[in-house]
Amino acid sequence: MRLVLASASPRRAAILENAGFRFERRAVEIDETPLPGESAEACVLRLAAEKARRAAEGIEGPAFVIGADTLVVLDGEPMGKPVSAEDARRMLRRLSGHLHQVLTGVALLRLPDAELRQAVETTAVTFAALTEREIESYVATGEPMDKAGAYGIQERGGCFVTRIEGCYFNVVGLPLARLCRMLRDSGWEQEPPQA
Repeated sequence: MRLVLASASPRRAAILENAGFRFERRAVEIDETPLPGESAEACVLRLAAEKARRAAEGIEGPAFVIGADTLVVLDGEPMGKPVSAEDARRMLRRLSGHLHQVLTGVALLRLPDAELRQAVETTAVTFAALTEREIESYVATGEPMDKAGAYGIQERGGCFVTRIEGCYFNVVGLPLARLCRMLRDSGWEQEPPQA
């Protein structure tokens, strides 16, 4: 069965690859701006579904299309990807020493019947108190610029994380166990992992 990941994220692709899935990637461009008054949960669900539907355009025959969107939320304020180095610094200063939530919306679109399954995974993440020097050094690496909340737990940003409660893969950008359950419930029969 054909599996399509609607993402350009190397991190999401690595999660699927490391779990033994064979899939193709179809990166899609959408406007990720939250709608006025939209909750973080509603936003990640909407964007994940939009990515899956956009990637499904033109696909013929049976397939499963995965869309995902991740936001970091601190004190009710959603944080997407930073738009500048200064924005990354601002996010990291706010996260410093605090507990925040990482929400990932996952949309699984089954073709050809267009059945859509959706879920939101939430993980609580605690940051250490950061010094200005640590923030400056981290931003200078460029790593924060394409990541929600301006950090990557699986890279240098992992040095700032003192505790997580919930799915680690969710913080990376794709909650693997939740996705596997969604695939199973949609009729996916996974082939044995490839060596």
